[in-house]
Amino acid sequence: MTATAAPTVLTARALLLDMDGTLVNSDAVVERCWHRWAERHGLNTGEVMKVVHGRQGYASMALLLPNRPMEHNHADNARMLAEETADMDGVVAIPGAPEFLAALGGLPHALVTSADVALSTARMAAAGLALPDVRVTAESVGASKPDPEGFLKGAAELGVAPADCVVFEDSAAGITAGRAAGMRVVGVGPRAGFHTPDALVRDLTQVRVEATGDGEIRLHIG
Repeated sequence: MTATAAPTVLTARALLLDMDGTLVNSDAVVERCWHRWAERHGLNTGEVMKVVHGRQGYASMALLLPNRPMEHNHADNARMLAEETADMDGVVAIPGAPEFLAALGGLPHALVTSADVALSTARMAAAGLALPDVRVTAESVGASKPDPEGFLKGAAELGVAPADCVVFEDSAAGITAGRAAGMRVVGVGPRAGFHTPDALVRDLTQVRVEATGDGEIRLHIG
């Protein structure tokens, strides 16, 4: 997989970074936890996995069990988060993520994740990645991706207009959220390729960050 025919150079004043599938490969634990959940509820695991990436757990559950009271989804989501936080087996950095984050030192960027504080802190640590100073987690928002709230909040905390932000995402929900926020999106990995991001990379080794010195970040894609 290589970059798309979209522009190979994007400019921004801030970057907003998803975590799972973008900086951290947590697919193994996500699949373990959701497979168990699917079996408990008599659902097809393949269909469940098509929904869960990028969303907060309660939002995925609401789609999969539309007639279940939302308070049950929130209670189930809390259990799921605790289960995932206790399981770091197989959690590793996406190739190029350490170098990419190092290149963003001193530049405006934020983590915007559907994980909560405990899970995001544990997964970034397990992957050997430093947490950005600005973080928008599940506790920070009232609506899950694909709602744009998280990305808009990240831009506001960085003091940058949405149109001047570039989002890095891997999932349909995340790419939709970035677009709804009025931002350009770099898709990371195979899932992203199905949702026509503005640019597409196999992993973060295909992104080079250049600080221009006038507050602009230049991204060389591919």
